[in-house]
Amino acid sequence: MPPKKVVKEEKIILGRPGNNLKIGVVGLPNVGKSTFFNAITNSAAPAENFPFCTIDPEESRVAVPDERLNWMTSNMKPNVTVPAYLTVIDIAGLVKGAAGGAGLGNAFLSHVRAVDAIFHVCRAFSDADVVHVEGELDPIRDLEIIHEELRLKDQEFLSKHIELCKKALRSSSNDKAKKEELEITEKAYKLVSEDKMDIRKVNWTNKEVETINTLQPLTAKPVIYLANCSETDYIRKKNKWLAKIKAWIDQNNPGDLLIPFSATLELELSTMTPEEKEAKLKELGTVTAFPKIIISGYSALHLCYYFTYGPKEVRAWTIRKGSKAPQAAGVIHSDFERGFIMAEVMKYSDLHELGSEAAVKAAGKYLQKGKDYVVEDGDVIFFKFNVSNNPPKKK
Repeated sequence: MPPKKVVKEEKIILGRPGNNLKIGVVGLPNVGKSTFFNAITNSAAPAENFPFCTIDPEESRVAVPDERLNWMTSNMKPNVTVPAYLTVIDIAGLVKGAAGGAGLGNAFLSHVRAVDAIFHVCRAFSDADVVHVEGELDPIRDLEIIHEELRLKDQEFLSKHIELCKKALRSSSNDKAKKEELEITEKAYKLVSEDKMDIRKVNWTNKEVETINTLQPLTAKPVIYLANCSETDYIRKKNKWLAKIKAWIDQNNPGDLLIPFSATLELELSTMTPEEKEAKLKELGTVTAFPKIIISGYSALHLCYYFTYGPKEVRAWTIRKGSKAPQAAGVIHSDFERGFIMAEVMKYSDLHELGSEAAVKAAGKYLQKGKDYVVEDGDVIFFKFNVSNNPPKKK
């Protein structure tokens, strides 16, 4: 008798499922969050030298840079090119004691709960004209303040949820699902309150992740740390705080990414034409940090994208990593998922090397995939679907 086939369980990701996920810009007041937001989205959110300049969250989208999309556009010369987008939210500055209601307190933390990942901006530049809410410049203290406030808010929220679970069990003591929910919530509470750890830094089981995802704790959200340096420090790649910030991240949240940038430089660049920007960067002998920041933020949300490729449109379609072909098709239209027949897939590397769809087919590298195919980042896909008795349609 042949051995039973072992089916590997797919790992569930912490966070809300979906393709329309958002990343929030978080930090203390006057660290450069709104300047960063204005520059990265080329928008006009207020950026003034006083705390709580941002009160209501600003939202904008920024295109995800991708040389593959650029090549396909130049090769196909379509009527329209549509990139993938990262949705960025500028959130009001947090102060010490926010978890207890200080500053904008609960409003700030509710805005953090509404996003799916965090750009944590910390200030690594000195400027006597820019007020620091905590007095002297100290990025490590600032990192610890926000880390502590998010953890304290999780502690408060999880404590309340534990009491709700216990109350429900007093009415129905044999509720197995509620008992499991209580155990998982208590484990998460111990992690943030006693072990002083962020929830995202634990290897949870799928069952535990399912419960945590219903709670949406703040410290479960992916974080990318952005060190806002002076233009001079950024260009010369030297800042006295960067090594200390990196050491703090390695100790408290190992594996999280740190990206240095200069908000003032990026804001100046955002007002220029592509030609002017290229000349300015060449003159300064540096590069913009934004492509790395945007791509890292997109990846932190566990997003990727596939392409559709034709003379009318070349387009990147955002999906959650691990999405199967029917769900990926549903991003285009629900009918594509409902009537899914197959996905015809080209690898971008094959298309780029061979130059055309016809050449890919001739080389035997044009693949037909069924409903269990997990779409990979950069796949070039044509979907066949049918929602009636008519012949199959193709996109």
